[in-house]
Amino acid sequence: MTKLQILGTGCPKCGKLAEMAEKAAKSLGLEYRLEKVTDIRAIMRFGVMMTPALAVDGVVKVSGKVPSEKEIRKILSDRPIP
Repeated sequence: MTKLQILGTGCPKCGKLAEMAEKAAKSLGLEYRLEKVTDIRAIMRFGVMMTPALAVDGVVKVSGKVPSEKEIRKILSDRPIP
């Protein structure tokens, strides 16, 4: 199961990123779990300085912007399948 983490304080961009990540994962038929990380200390432990950010299986893939659904599909497709 893929772990998708939205790192941000809950702003509208964070919500949009969560929506795009879910659409991308569903379109690929991935089993996933979406987690919203809103605690600033937890976000900083990822090394993220600009939100929103997307982490896949604990690795930050995008920060400071909301990528398109197509970009997120590419990110999710490029990772190794266990």
